[in-house]
Amino acid sequence: MQDLTSTYTALHLTGVRTYLQSGNVIFDSSETETERLDTLLGERITAMAGFPVHVVIRSAAELRHTIENNPFLYPDGPDPATLHVTFLSRVPSPDRIVAIQTITDPTDRFVLSGKDVYLLCPHGYGRTKFSNTFFERKLDVAATTRNWKTVTMLSEATQE
Repeated sequence: MQDLTSTYTALHLTGVRTYLQSGNVIFDSSETETERLDTLLGERITAMAGFPVHVVIRSAAELRHTIENNPFLYPDGPDPATLHVTFLSRVPSPDRIVAIQTITDPTDRFVLSGKDVYLLCPHGYGRTKFSNTFFERKLDVAATTRNWKTVTMLSEATQE
């Protein structure tokens, strides 16, 4: 994690801190072009790690929006431990969105909203066909998935 923190600091990002040992990094930046920043960070981390790494950035406001708009959160809703979010690097193409909407599962559900995919996995994320790789392949975008607890903790940490 120290190498990861150093990589961010070397790019003049401030307030750099990691969340657990998860690869989640919280930082401050005046850069508003997140696509440029995630590409640059991805290149640096790939060089450091020796294998391809895709970086997906969300602002504090975007994380709050993700939390506020989870379609599976409602009074007497499912156990939050069954909820996940797959963060996409960009909004998928319209044809990919249409194609993925036809895929269903008897127990697990997903809702695609912009650059977020909300997941409900009652039997656990480890058993779902709606994995990170599934969304990357079907939507042709880089993605990363986090459980609901991590999403909320990251959002809280951006408010500090």
